Amino acid sequence: MSSITLRFLAEPSAVNFGGKVHGGTVMKWIDEAGYACATSWAKRYCVTVSVGSIRFHRPIMIGDLVEVEARMAYTGKTSMNISVEVRSGDMKSGRMEKTTECLIVFVSVDSHGRPIPVDAWNPETPGDMALAQRARAHLEANRQHP
Repeated sequence: MSSITLRFLAEPSAVNFGGKVHGGTVMKWIDEAGYACATSWAKRYCVTVSVGSIRFHRPIMIGDLVEVEARMAYTGKTSMNISVEVRSGDMKSGRMEKTTECLIVFVSVDSHGRPIPVDAWNPETPGDMALAQRARAHLEANRQHP
């Protein structure tokens, strides 16, 4: 499976001092969706290596319906670069807006924590090809500026 979407309601226990969902909670959701996508692709345990280019566009309100979509963007030998987009909205209006986005990298590991190869993901649609290109550009930029 090269994508997964988690859906749930933003609960009052996730509130920050400003009365909205805490950014750390959103980051936890991103990691969980990314893990589900990576693990279902690799068919084994995966670990988070990095989270890059996280961008918070707007707050999530308590009671909003939240969607966290994780999509494969690029695979290396043992790594999976996953694009995650978080959307939220009021269920009464049915309108969802992008709240957060980022690129997260997971590595498939064996029982001793050593990286092991994953199957290559090959983008097929123009949207997937553009996403793969952005992921490769992000990786290259990170290699040049450690």
